[in-house]
Amino acid sequence: MTFRLAAYCLCLAVALPGAGRTGPAEDARAAVENLEAAAAQLDQAETGRDRVLALSETVRAFEAGLAALRDGVRRAADREAELSRSLEAREEETAALAGTLMAIAAAPPPVLMAHPDGPLGAARSGMMLAELTPALEARSEQLRQDVLEMRDLRLLQETAADTLREGLAGVQEARAELSLAMADRTDLPKRFTEDPIRVALLIAASETLDGFASGLASLTEAEIEAAEPGVDAAKGTLDLPVTGRILRRAGETDAAGITRPGIVIATRSRALVVSPTAATVRYVGPLLDLGNVVMLEPAPGTLFILSGLAEVYGQAGDVLPAGAPVGLMGGPAPDPDAVLSPIGEGGGSVSPETLYMEVRQDGAPVDPESWFRT
Repeated sequence: MTFRLAAYCLCLAVALPGAGRTGPAEDARAAVENLEAAAAQLDQAETGRDRVLALSETVRAFEAGLAALRDGVRRAADREAELSRSLEAREEETAALAGTLMAIAAAPPPVLMAHPDGPLGAARSGMMLAELTPALEARSEQLRQDVLEMRDLRLLQETAADTLREGLAGVQEARAELSLAMADRTDLPKRFTEDPIRVALLIAASETLDGFASGLASLTEAEIEAAEPGVDAAKGTLDLPVTGRILRRAGETDAAGITRPGIVIATRSRALVVSPTAATVRYVGPLLDLGNVVMLEPAPGTLFILSGLAEVYGQAGDVLPAGAPVGLMGGPAPDPDAVLSPIGEGGGSVSPETLYMEVRQDGAPVDPESWFRT
């Protein structure tokens, strides 16, 4: 092997980049396992003693698994495209590497030992070859791993659609079962019984959410006790009532020029909304132009106001445990093909629903992010 060939091999070995291992396939496989566990959990929830709590956990497990699967599959598609571009860009270098390895393998030992500079040149060439051969083999193994990874990623994307369809069917079944269980539920304790006439009069007299929320105290004769003592200690650590992302923060002005004291959360269609902590339901139903509204009072003088739900559960006066379902977001059932499409992700069709959340203390709005982890 001449010095020129050895030098070219060194340049080639340095030039071929290694592939980063980001693990989208592993994440997607873990999501599939989570969906399978959620399906098994659904079978148990349908016969469990507290069906509402079990079904709520099942719905959220399905939602988390589906979100992870969507993310994993999209990352797998990005990784496959990255590998494809990388292999195409390295096509000439790969061919040169293959030719070099074939030349080394085909050359008989006497020829490899020969060198125009004599024994000293042959020794130097042999030393360089001994150093380069492991690097060349490593690059070859890296190329092989890239090709195998791209094959696995393609197979993953082909099979993910079926898994996603099964998961979507499972979460729809769990939501339907949950709605039935909520309709049949009679075991919730009650703080008070709502007076529909007084509520109707308050709604008629209220022109804003602020006015209605301020008048809620007049609907009960006594102060509402805390549903869970010490809830103030949880400030800043509560989970959002729905899985989603913050679309607009408190005090930000929207496209219509309106500034609100609450936050807007973008959610997926039919996402489950739960009570973030133990709370008393102060109001549930349609209100003004806000659609369905749920008002929760976790402690005297503190209100969590949720609006924009398509379906609502429970009645005013119910005392809910933390994590109890309060409703579902609207929207059609997602189409698996659209969900897996990168165009669907970029077009905003994956998170088409919005939940507005406001927190009020002693009659005045406060930043929800002082209570919730966002």
